[in-house]
Amino acid sequence: MKLLFLAAAALVAITPVYAADIDDKVAAALAAESRPEADRARDRNRKPLETLKFFGLKDDMQVLELIPGGGWYTRVLAPVLAENGKLYVALGAGRVKSGLLTEPGFEDVTAIDDDANMRRESGARFYTMDAVDLGVDDLDMVLTFRNVHNFDAAGRAGMHAAAFDALKSGGVYGVVDHTRRHMESETPENRRRVDPVQAIKEIQAAGFEFVDYSTLHYRADDELEYEVGRKSVTGNTDRFTFLFRKP
Repeated sequence: MKLLFLAAAALVAITPVYAADIDDKVAAALAAESRPEADRARDRNRKPLETLKFFGLKDDMQVLELIPGGGWYTRVLAPVLAENGKLYVALGAGRVKSGLLTEPGFEDVTAIDDDANMRRESGARFYTMDAVDLGVDDLDMVLTFRNVHNFDAAGRAGMHAAAFDALKSGGVYGVVDHTRRHMESETPENRRRVDPVQAIKEIQAAGFEFVDYSTLHYRADDELEYEVGRKSVTGNTDRFTFLFRKP
């Protein structure tokens, strides 16, 4: 009984230490002098610490960021994982590969060369891609931020399949994107928004289990009517934040 009590007490003691460690490491990454002011200006809206904690990030994880864009989240993730973990970037990673990853402190981030598979056909509104082997299959976490809306149905299926195949059993997939009204037909105004119910179904179809959602990026004043790039909306869209697990 005494040993059981001591073990339980140790577990309780460890949990706050882990939380504080992640808090400190993310805070340090956000405060880095090399971080652009334009990135800092988005912190309040994007809530990176709260978002990454919701997804369960730990500093010893093997993490893949899909479609990193200009590297906004890459700048946060790389320092957190530098000592004990590993960060990969893939799909449309050419911009960070030739830019951010050449900067001091980001040399250990691995860019997976696969851009040729992600394409937009002539005259198409959305990107597409086939299922692709990214060359990793034992990762702890895959993340993608505001990217699902850029793909057609085949492309979304390919991206989710790539995420599934890259994860180990028990690994998690975190997805954030702009919200569209459920079952609303596509229009020029909402085409870069995603029906959250449809997103859940499509990701489950790739083999994932739905774990949880967060209201971190809920915006009551977003009427879900306007193009996400409009000045009156951009930076303040309602976004769903979903967590999935590979069985």
